[in-house]
Amino acid sequence: MTKANPKLIAVGDNCLDAYLTKGFVTVGGNALNVAVQWRRHGLNARYFGALGQDTEADIMLEAIGEVGLDQNDVEIRPGSSAVTLLTDDAGERRFVLESLGVGEDYVPSAERYEMLRQADWVHLGTNSSEKLVRRLVADGMPFSIDVSTRHFDLSLEGVPLVFASGPDDPAETMEPLIARFRAAGARQVVITCGKRGSFYDDGGSVTEAGSVPVAVIDTCGAGDSFIATFIASRFLADQSGRAALELAAERASETCTHLGGFPQPIRAIPQWLLAKYDDAIRGTQRTGT
Repeated sequence: MTKANPKLIAVGDNCLDAYLTKGFVTVGGNALNVAVQWRRHGLNARYFGALGQDTEADIMLEAIGEVGLDQNDVEIRPGSSAVTLLTDDAGERRFVLESLGVGEDYVPSAERYEMLRQADWVHLGTNSSEKLVRRLVADGMPFSIDVSTRHFDLSLEGVPLVFASGPDDPAETMEPLIARFRAAGARQVVITCGKRGSFYDDGGSVTEAGSVPVAVIDTCGAGDSFIATFIASRFLADQSGRAALELAAERASETCTHLGGFPQPIRAIPQWLLAKYDDAIRGTQRTGT
């Protein structure tokens, strides 16, 4: 696809990440991070998702506005916003608590869905709705979904492009996993395997590319940068599969050199947030995780 100013929409998860060992919070989530990366690189991007009626939403909406996305594209629904508590050791995250909030299984309103139908590409984040996936397939929409490590929780029949996390051990062959995605009905698949690199099955052949070594500060959002770049390069700029994988690896490595899934003001963890999740934090301290 080569089209001037294509319309891109990322749909689904967002999250407020609280790094307990470092005392700060960042805003992210797969779908939101993808939209931000598209926007940062000059593409016509929007983000559709849901936040709760709480102070966490205020922090996330502020960050969404700061990166140039439209805050009005985010629906405010009764309930809580997504929060993740984690510890961090040399850039590697360990989850203490993950509260998915009102964004779990998010399905856009009827008005927003009609906007999706006008988009040139739609990306669905993790924890996506089966209902939404099936509807996009039925409507013949060009879209992708990140299944992360939950490879077959959703029906992938007819899905144009699936992103998944795979084994970083070179001794584990990729052919069986790729074959399972094909059997599940995915038309094309990208599997990222950390330092091992990435694999792209275009439905006819498999292309492999390496990773780009970098001094890691934080791995948060690296995979999301990869996804945003691959989609734009392969399906909007018509680059080859290998070229798209290589550029995506470069952008993913760049994301590892700063805190958070995208450059943003680093905010101290609010005391009210620590108090709200005091039980979970105390449990972590008792177990030493």
